[in-house]
Amino acid sequence: MKYSFLAILAIFFLSCNNDPEEKKDYSAQNEAEIQAYVAENHLDAKRTSSGLYYVINEAGTGKQPTAASNVTVSYKGYYTNKKALDQSTDAGVTFNLQQVIKGWTEGIPFFKEGGSGILLIPAHLAYGSDDYKGVPAGSVLIFEIKLLAVEHSAINDAAIVKYIADNNLNATKTASGLYYVIDEEGTGKQPASTANVTVAYKGYYTNKTLFDQGSTTGVSFNLQGVIKGWTEGIPYFKEGGSGKLLVPSALGYGSYDYRGIPGGSVLIFDVKLISVN
Repeated sequence: MKYSFLAILAIFFLSCNNDPEEKKDYSAQNEAEIQAYVAENHLDAKRTSSGLYYVINEAGTGKQPTAASNVTVSYKGYYTNKKALDQSTDAGVTFNLQQVIKGWTEGIPFFKEGGSGILLIPAHLAYGSDDYKGVPAGSVLIFEIKLLAVEHSAINDAAIVKYIADNNLNATKTASGLYYVIDEEGTGKQPASTANVTVAYKGYYTNKTLFDQGSTTGVSFNLQGVIKGWTEGIPYFKEGGSGKLLVPSALGYGSYDYRGIPGGSVLIFDVKLISVN
């Protein structure tokens, strides 16, 4: 990579605004250039009020980021004459949407995880009216993008906090982001995170939709062979204990769909620790 547009933080835009020299307005020129490119390439592009154009080839099926999300995106950037600007690896790059050019901050949230398309960005939403690290002043930039992942920690935490408040739960949060509720601590043995245990459980989402349930006699497993939220959470109980585990996706099934569980899902489990084996 010769350089990366991701290095352009908000401070760049502030420094431009503080320059007393009058800047050339490329808005009309950029608008005409983008419209010509859209027509020549037969793109089904939408325009926003800011002057950004975007094309959705695939909307995606996962989580949709906000303008403040941490995301992983693969991309290819070029000018309207098709000259290459910048390109990521297939694995993409990870960044916060508050730390990139305005066209990305606005444009990426039109997609969901797995989505792909094109952003056509006028200069005032990119690098402005000055030359910058080889990008000519007033340049329209075009990016083919694919949204690989949305980091869900803040979204998940807000959903868990709301669920706790709505259901009047007395929950404790751990450093990992797991929340747990102890209804009965239990009086028997307390397992380590490597123990074999038997647990009865019911699993559901924050909207109360059930996704899994064990028998009343429980299921047996080693705590190293389950999701991280269980590896950490079950040892808070002793034999005979019961309560809830409120598990963010980072400690559950992650950012991708898994056997019917949507990527990024918060999982809630009613659990009873029947025995430490």
